[in-house]
Order: sequence, then C-alpha cells, then structure tokens
Amino acid sequence: MAGTDKKRTLIIDGPVIILIEPQLPENIGMVARAMANFGLEKLRLVRPREKFPCKKAYAVASKADHVIDNTSVFDDLRHAIADMHYVLATTARARDNFKSVVSPVEAAHMLRFHEWSGEKTGILFGRERFGLSNKEISFTDEMVTFPVNPAFASLNIAQAVLLMSYEWMKSGLTEETQTAFRGPEVLRARKEVLHGFFAQLEEMLDVRGYFRPQERREVMIDNLRSVLTRAGFSDPEIRLLHGVISSLDRFSSQKPRGLGTSKRLKS
Repeated sequence: MAGTDKKRTLIIDGPVIILIEPQLPENIGMVARAMANFGLEKLRLVRPREKFPCKKAYAVASKADHVIDNTSVFDDLRHAIADMHYVLATTARARDNFKSVVSPVEAAHMLRFHEWSGEKTGILFGRERFGLSNKEISFTDEMVTFPVNPAFASLNIAQAVLLMSYEWMKSGLTEETQTAFRGPEVLRARKEVLHGFFAQLEEMLDVRGYFRPQERREVMIDNLRSVLTRAGFSDPEIRLLHGVISSLDRFSSQKPRGLGTSKRLKS
C-alpha cells in the first residue's frame, strides 16, 4: 500500500530491534521496511548468516535504506544489548521459566514508559526456524507473545516486527482512533463567504418553490443553515459548492420542458 510522502519529517524514535542469527537478507530488508513504517530505525543483528549490509536486503526494503545503513552487527547477544536498560523477548509459545508474559499492547506501553524515563530499550526476535533459546530469553526482562491461532502460530520475523512496531506507534497516540499522519490543516470559510453561499442556495430554492408551506419558510432556512454550518466548510469547498449549484442552475434553466419525465404506457 503506497503512501510515502518524502516531504514529511521522518519519525525515527523508539526501541532497538534485535534479530538473532537472521538467515535471509531478504527477511532483514522486510524487517527494515516494517520498522520504517512505524517510526523505528535502530536495528541490530547478532551473527547474521550472510555478510551485511547486502544488496538483497536493500532490494526488498522499499527505500527504508536509513534503517539498513545504520544497522549494527554483533558477535553475541550480550554485547548487542549491553547498553540497554530494558529488553523484551518475543515468543510464540509458552515457556517454563520465571519471566512474566505480556501482550503486545502492554509491552508497547511498558516500552514507552521506559523510553520516557530516559532508558534505552530493545525488542529481541528469534530465528526464522525455532525462535529464541531459553538462555537467550534469560538475558531479557520480560516476554511478549502474540494472540495468534494456536493451531497455526507461525509468524515470520517481518510479521512479528511489524506487529510490535505498530503497537509501539499506537501507544504514542493520544487516542486509539488517532492517525499518526494527519492531513493539512484546513481553515473554515469566513462567515461572509458562507453567507454568500447560503444566499445563492436559498434564492435558487425559493424560485423552485422548495419552501412550502410559506409560513414555515424561516424555520426551513434555519434548519438548512444549521446543517451546512455543521460541516465546517473551507473557502475552497464553498467555491466548489458554488460551482456545482451554478452548474445545476444553468442546466435546469436550459432543460426543455418535460425532459426526463416518462409517460405511462396504455394497457
């Protein structure tokens, strides 16, 4: 789904994404794309199978080059998370250990809290085939698992990173229905512009006998103005409506009498 606007400021904040022994460069590229979609840019790899960076990762990253360019490679997990204060481990199955397990929503809010506190955070993702070992999980603070179909709980790395990245961005919104990128601010039309449109519309409706019975004319006008005022039209929108109404008026005045009516067939 295309929607990139290069004129906007790139959001680059949040936890570090750490991948353990990623096998395919293409998967790393898809992870970079998922991260960039939701404002994450810090990626660390622990013992990737192929030399990194590489062209294959760039090819599928869909211009998320800034993520790949800044990716760091480590020989072991200890060094990859040495500078972090709080790290979450992702897992698709239950584990027999003493780590608490949280949902992606809870995890995102916890990450946000630690980040606001000035701490450095990370999210650890396992291998494509079998995820994380218990030893690797032991280095982390808590576990996060996804509510997936128990009969088919297989997520690839890019999907898992996408889910967590989405929850991360959502946790920073003031409302759940808020979008991160709003359209340009549109000023409401000045009242004189709005009143000019009212006058045009009311005159046309008057000529065509819309306000019936006549004693209810003022009430009907008040109701009409209330409906149109509630929309909060801008100047360009009012000009558009002016044009539409004028066009319909010209068409109506040029239309031959009886055009558009149909006669009933005699049986």
